Amino acid sequence: MESGEKVVLLGPNGSGKSTFLQLLSGYVTPTEGSLQWISQGVELAADSVFQSVAMATPYLELPEELSFDELLDFHFRFKAPISGISMEEIRQLSGLPTGIQKPVRNFSSGMKQRVRLLLALCSTADLILLDEPCSNLDHEAVKWYHALADRFLTDRTVLVCSNRQENEFVFCRRQLEIQTWKN
Repeated sequence: MESGEKVVLLGPNGSGKSTFLQLLSGYVTPTEGSLQWISQGVELAADSVFQSVAMATPYLELPEELSFDELLDFHFRFKAPISGISMEEIRQLSGLPTGIQKPVRNFSSGMKQRVRLLLALCSTADLILLDEPCSNLDHEAVKWYHALADRFLTDRTVLVCSNRQENEFVFCRRQLEIQTWKN
C-alpha cells in the first residue's frame, strides 16, 4: 500500500481478513514467517507498531467498566488525537447522548461500534485498519460513519476488511480479493 491509499480487502466470512488485519496491527504474531513494518523508511519494532496504527473492529474489547468520558481520557493517554481537534469536539462527534455516564458495558452493540470507530478515526496514526466497520450500525450510524470518513480519512492510509458490504468501503479506490492471494 502507498501512503494515503484507501484499500478494501474483500472476502467471505472465514477467509482470513480479520486475522490478516490483526497481524498487520501487531496484535497477534505470525505462527510462520515474519512481518516487517516500515514507516517513512524506518523499520518499526513489533512492540511499537501500535503507536502507528489505529484499529476499529467489532471484536475489539473496550474497557467496559469505564464511562464514555473516562474511556476517551484513557484512550488519549496512549494515542494523540489528530491535530486540531479537542476532546469536547470528539465527544460531540460521537453522536452519543450528551452527558452519558453509564458504563460502556451498558452500551448497545451499535453504540460500542461508534466508540471504536471514533477512537480509530480521531487518533493520530499512519495506518487506519477497519474490520467490517458498519457491523451493528443502523442506517443513521452508517451515515455518521461516512461523514467521519469524509472528514478524517482524506489524506490517511486506510485498509478496510469487508465481506462485500459496500457501505463499509465507499471511499476506497482499490479492491483486493483475499482468495486471489491467500494460498
